[in-house]
Amino acid sequence: MTLTKFTIDAATAEDYDALCQLFDEVDALHRQRLPHLFQKIEPVREQDYFLDLVADENVGLFVARAGKAPIGFVNAVLQEAPALPLFIPRRYAIVNDITVVARYRTSGVGRMLMDRVHQWAQDKGAIAVELAVYEFNQGAIAFYERLGYETLSRRMTKSLSD
Repeated sequence: MTLTKFTIDAATAEDYDALCQLFDEVDALHRQRLPHLFQKIEPVREQDYFLDLVADENVGLFVARAGKAPIGFVNAVLQEAPALPLFIPRRYAIVNDITVVARYRTSGVGRMLMDRVHQWAQDKGAIAVELAVYEFNQGAIAFYERLGYETLSRRMTKSLSD
């Protein structure tokens, strides 16, 4: 599907219900693929949590819209390197969440959301953007690689139950 017109702007308090639906889509994918880690919660996100994201100047929460309807979002937060002598001081952003409604995927919306986060992070003095992605999500990994992301580290796990 080719999307001819959409906008990306900062989320507002009025976006709470629509973004909860989008958060639930992301959450459902993780519950389905990793049921030993993720469970259904209600509400999908507490309204106070959402309002704190919207109000925090160190959080970039951006919404893609087709007309007035939200069709995707990205959520990033600014971080500073730990204040340890080992680490070079740096400011960077971490993308915590991104999703695009299924029918708009491959239309450029995800790329535009990430471009918006990159610009926001740069405007805030960040020198890099980082993110974590679960290994099962090969589509997302391929998307990030097309955007120029590289694997920085690998987090591994071993279950101790039978």
